[in-house]
Amino acid sequence: MSDPRSAHVLIVPNRTAATPNLIDAVRERAGRGPCAFTLLVPQLAAEEMYGEEEARKTLELAVPLLEKAAGAPVRGIIGPADAVLAIERMLVREHFDEVMISTLPERVSHWLHRDLPSRIERLGVAVTVVHARTARRPIHTPMMFGGL
Repeated sequence: MSDPRSAHVLIVPNRTAATPNLIDAVRERAGRGPCAFTLLVPQLAAEEMYGEEEARKTLELAVPLLEKAAGAPVRGIIGPADAVLAIERMLVREHFDEVMISTLPERVSHWLHRDLPSRIERLGVAVTVVHARTARRPIHTPMMFGGL
């Protein structure tokens, strides 16, 4: 159980859960004062046929790295593929002081193209955006449709 005086931070990565920039951001945030971190990994839309395998593997890889950076346990949760829906559900169930969105670089980030940070800020929570330099590659090759 976390200290009630701790800031509660929800980390939401898009294939960037174990990237150096996110790990550094968690370390820096933890250094500013007591924090309780929750890692919410939205399931990949292309992953539906594989269940939650990719998201589980992401948690297995990222949680120990983030715990080391945070200096404390990090709780891991798998959410629906729609990041806004996943975050909304978490905010309804629990109080978070901040949402840390970790995403691909702006030129390729679907989340930034869909203005995810502003959409989450409108829910009344502070948002920090962390840009990754690279992403972890998916376990499964994405399905190609339309004969491509």
